Amino acid sequence: MESSSTPPPREHFTALADIARTLGHAHRLALLEYIANDERSVEQLAELSGLSVANASQHLQHLKRAGIVLTRRDGKRVLYRVSSGPIASVLASLRDYLAFQHAQIREVVSDSFAQRERLEGISIEELLAQIQNESVVLLDVRPEDEFASGHLPGAINIPADELQHRLAELPPDRAIVAYCRGPYCVLSTEAVAALHAKGLPARRLNAGFPEWKAAGLRVE
Repeated sequence: MESSSTPPPREHFTALADIARTLGHAHRLALLEYIANDERSVEQLAELSGLSVANASQHLQHLKRAGIVLTRRDGKRVLYRVSSGPIASVLASLRDYLAFQHAQIREVVSDSFAQRERLEGISIEELLAQIQNESVVLLDVRPEDEFASGHLPGAINIPADELQHRLAELPPDRAIVAYCRGPYCVLSTEAVAALHAKGLPARRLNAGFPEWKAAGLRVE
């Protein structure tokens, strides 16, 4: 029996292939990851990604022509941000497929303790229930500028490299859920390991701020 559904026209797949070609470069995906977390200038993006300003600008122009990123002028600077489309969801889907292929995060595979912390992570659904019960404190271990551009409601910001010296800022009577830039960001994994070493109850959020935002959940 033939399917009654009509296949998409050839132009549909041509358009998909054009988008895939635009995204099909490691530098552009890296730039998008940084832009998804915060609006940034080309100079900032070049420094974060390890590219020259000229090279970063060239890749950003490809993304802009495809409508994937937008720009605005702030004085003499041009700032880049992701478009209003579901770019964060696209990036999350790519990360999920990579995880499906490799089954575990490469950055922590050699560290059995860190791997155990990852496997004991908490899902967004579990976290929402615990937030309602006011039984957890949210710990954002990203840099201050990323936290300032958007974060989970009520989260405390202690960058990962400052955590050891600022443990006293964490409430002693609640479990801690640490999060960072997403499932491939090891900052939260390292934070949970450090908190456990101090005898503090902590888990990591399996997702991160981009996935939380892509799910349409409230941010501050």
